[in-house]
Amino acid sequence: MTWYSAGDSPELVEFGPVRGLSVTGQGEPGGTAHATSIQALYSVAGPLRGLAAAGGAPFEMPPLEGRWWVEEERPPLDVPRAQWWWHVFLRLPDSVADEWFDQARQAADDPAAARVQLVTFTEGRCVQALHHGAYADEPRTLALMEEFMEHAGLVMNGLHHEIYLSDVQETDPARMRTILRHPVRAA
Repeated sequence: MTWYSAGDSPELVEFGPVRGLSVTGQGEPGGTAHATSIQALYSVAGPLRGLAAAGGAPFEMPPLEGRWWVEEERPPLDVPRAQWWWHVFLRLPDSVADEWFDQARQAADDPAAARVQLVTFTEGRCVQALHHGAYADEPRTLALMEEFMEHAGLVMNGLHHEIYLSDVQETDPARMRTILRHPVRAA
């Protein structure tokens, strides 16, 4: 199983540490704060790709990712979207040297680039599925994942994670593909 693939049906997978560029914020998906943070990621990733290529470690731009949570006891979909928290993320290959990050952030032509961090996280065991369709229809796939988790005796153990395999500005639901992933542990 690779980081960027998932089956149409929920499945149990495991992932070790990953490293990449991240910005943390709060607000509605697609809102001003969210869009500004995504732009900041790409403003650093562009120069970083140039430094990596010059250093003999070229890489393709990875898909955008988001890890989401709410700071309330209510179910996340019951919380107003303006109160959602997130980490937007671009995964980096291991061949990218840490010292290139500061150079790329300084070269970025975006004041929000100062908010971009180089982070590492580990999700471990996860339940994931490939969602086909609009983001608004994700509860349908999430329900399948929750049913799978219940039958397997698992509960969430981390942040809801989305990997946007199609362009986040894609509006044709027939073309939209998103990996939905939940870190889990035994109930």
